[in-house]
Amino acid sequence: MGKKRMESGGRRSTPVDKRSAASTSAKRSGSAGKGGASGTDGRKPFFLLLGLIAVVGVAAIAWMASRPGGGSGATAVDPNVTAEAEGYLLGNPDAPVQVIEFADFECPACGQFATVTGPDVRTRLVETGQISYRFYDFPLAMHPNTWDASNAAACANAQGMFWAYHDALFANQHRWSGYATRRPKGVLQELAEQTGLDAGAWEECFDDRRFQANVEANMREGERRGVSQTPTFIIGDRMIPGAISYDRFKAYVDSAAARAPQAPAVRMGDSAAGTEIRPPR
Repeated sequence: MGKKRMESGGRRSTPVDKRSAASTSAKRSGSAGKGGASGTDGRKPFFLLLGLIAVVGVAAIAWMASRPGGGSGATAVDPNVTAEAEGYLLGNPDAPVQVIEFADFECPACGQFATVTGPDVRTRLVETGQISYRFYDFPLAMHPNTWDASNAAACANAQGMFWAYHDALFANQHRWSGYATRRPKGVLQELAEQTGLDAGAWEECFDDRRFQANVEANMREGERRGVSQTPTFIIGDRMIPGAISYDRFKAYVDSAAARAPQAPAVRMGDSAAGTEIRPPR
């Protein structure tokens, strides 16, 4: 009898143990599940923040790339006003080798060339009559203040001081560029005064965007020639993209001079004697 009771008790205890084990297992599983969900929930704000930063960054880049030229905002211009591309000449226009530069005043590589290599090019090649040098604006959409700088330089040119202002712009690029300010006029005007320009006349010209069409014409000339980056140089019949050293620049000039046709010699007694002969442009 006692044995049967024990067996009966044993049989009754088994289901209880199984339920208890199942309950314990379920609790553990639930606890683990809650812990996992909690960890995932804890990471959600972090991933959302990363996504938000990425979206804002992409939007900012797109805005900067598409923003109209000029840190002072869009400026109304007469669409019927056009101009021929002339650029800004330095040196003898009849020099044996013609050099053209397409540059953006806000371009760091252009600034590097202008401040490091440019002085040697002027003193050793332009001033010695080996080359003429012509600068064309090529404002890039990624630079928000470059149109202001080009217009400022054009207004300096109206007073016969383009090259002095050109040098001041590149030497002070860190002060007026889009990385430094959204309102560059103050610095540009200060540079005009330091350069010795008539500040009142310069400001009136700048505010009127008087030479906007000329800057646009210079840019279109670069597009016509296939310019795709700044600076880009055309030395003789060679197009060279990127800032280059003086030695490379001089090598291209020497090569262009060697390929240039020579003016015919004039002998005494020839009918052409006394006629002005100019080297080819």
